[in-house]
Amino acid sequence: MTIVVLTGAGISAESGVPTFRAADGLWEGHRVEDVATPEGYERNPVTVQRFYDARRRALASVQPNTAHLALARLERAIGDELLVVTQNVDDLHERAGTRHLVHMHGELLRARCDACGARVPWDVDLEPRPPCPRCGRRMLRPDVVWFGEMPYELDRIERAVTACDVFVAVGTSGAVYPAAGYAALAAACGARTVELNLERTDALVPFDDARQGRAGELVPAWVDEVLATRR
Repeated sequence: MTIVVLTGAGISAESGVPTFRAADGLWEGHRVEDVATPEGYERNPVTVQRFYDARRRALASVQPNTAHLALARLERAIGDELLVVTQNVDDLHERAGTRHLVHMHGELLRARCDACGARVPWDVDLEPRPPCPRCGRRMLRPDVVWFGEMPYELDRIERAVTACDVFVAVGTSGAVYPAAGYAALAAACGARTVELNLERTDALVPFDDARQGRAGELVPAWVDEVLATRR
């Protein structure tokens, strides 16, 4: 049985990572258009760099929660039959122990060079502009996918979604594409679909199993169910 788990902001929120957009429409006090678009970066690169520098530094103050740990436990049990696809840019899945992982929206702990295209590990500030370790140009930016940019590894994700037996969405809003369409794609290909979320989302196709609650409670319980069927 192959499983694809899509995780969104809800799973990391329970570790203290701010969700993407607050009720007032702002992201940590900033308009999304100012800090999460290429145009915002072009207008004010210093503000954008400092915004992501602060978020990168903040990772040290959060830890994986029971939902992250449960998915890592599932991976240890079933190996490469599980693929975790995350919309989150933090490293909580890695710290929990997950290795079969795709960061479709990039990672805070990586930088990308606009001059040579290199994507490199990065754990310190990007402002003031340091040189790229590959080409030496001072054109590094956060390796985070902004609105209007193409997410990473879409072909790999689509292959996994269309081939999986079970598709699970954890802590996602169901509003950001292309990720929002994966449950419907999996269902069309015959997969059983499961939603583990604080609230039921308005999915294109209803989930076969929709459970509401905290990820830290729902995910470990679901993992226990999966492992019980394999004994």
